[in-house]
Amino acid sequence: MTASERTFARRIDLTSLQLYVAVCELGSIGRAAEREFIAASAISKRLSDLEATLGTPLLYRHARGVDLTPAGESLLHHARSVLYSLEKMQGELSEYADGVRGHVRVHANISAIVQFLPEDLGAFRRDHEEIKIDLEEHLSTEVLRAVHEGAADLGICHAGDGGSDLQSLPYRHDRLVLIVPADHALAGRNAIAFADSLDYDHVGLHTNSSIYVATRQAALDAGRSIKLRIHVTGLDAMCRMIENGLGIGVMPGHAFELMRGGIGQRLVSVELTDAWARREIRLVARDFSTLPVAARALVAHLQASGAASEQETLGLAA
Repeated sequence: MTASERTFARRIDLTSLQLYVAVCELGSIGRAAEREFIAASAISKRLSDLEATLGTPLLYRHARGVDLTPAGESLLHHARSVLYSLEKMQGELSEYADGVRGHVRVHANISAIVQFLPEDLGAFRRDHEEIKIDLEEHLSTEVLRAVHEGAADLGICHAGDGGSDLQSLPYRHDRLVLIVPADHALAGRNAIAFADSLDYDHVGLHTNSSIYVATRQAALDAGRSIKLRIHVTGLDAMCRMIENGLGIGVMPGHAFELMRGGIGQRLVSVELTDAWARREIRLVARDFSTLPVAARALVAHLQASGAASEQETLGLAA
């Protein structure tokens, strides 16, 4: 932060920002004064001082109340963001007073959340009850962006999605399979190249998802296109669409096995022989060495869980 930025921050009064937001929401200094239990003249003085600090008018004052100038609209947006961040900070700090000893913000893609994180985070929580984990689901590209911008301490997504300026560590492997109705022409196949499925209608995930990007590229490499009947945002929705005859689709094999209880024998999976169908899910951070202690503990736990799972898989294969 530069010297001028520090000076500006010191000149902005949080109470004035709160009162400014109240005036904007109610459209009147008088009504804001009644709601905030403060004299209207005191609010008017604070607003005038705020305008002087910023060097620009924020409000058009008239007999019926106030309207925002363009600069006032911009300030309202930023003021709400600042006040929301303060409320969030207060909430998180109050949790420390209640015994929380760490807080980790995690963004992960749907493959990791459906297949691996419920068990791994559950086990971590049982061993570290004092650490709070906030988990959000996003596309892999958005996970990388959140980590890069500092909106997440830790990201969990596929390694092939970019982010060369970020550090990454191995977590898990998954494999993509083709899901078809049990009575489909491809249901009897043990394995199939993705290109051989392109004669049929497909149900696809979000256009920015790593699975859709991979299948689209595979179709282009084969000189074909995917006959997309519909896009869905979740794996359960994909299964329901496939079950009701709207096409076939590609999803992580372990996720499909976890969902089999509700599907029964109505859908089956066919292994994809394409090299891109076996993928690596990695842990991503700006710098693992500078993560807070709680976040480093979570990283160590997730890596250990992934390594144990890999060993178990190799043992079964042997």
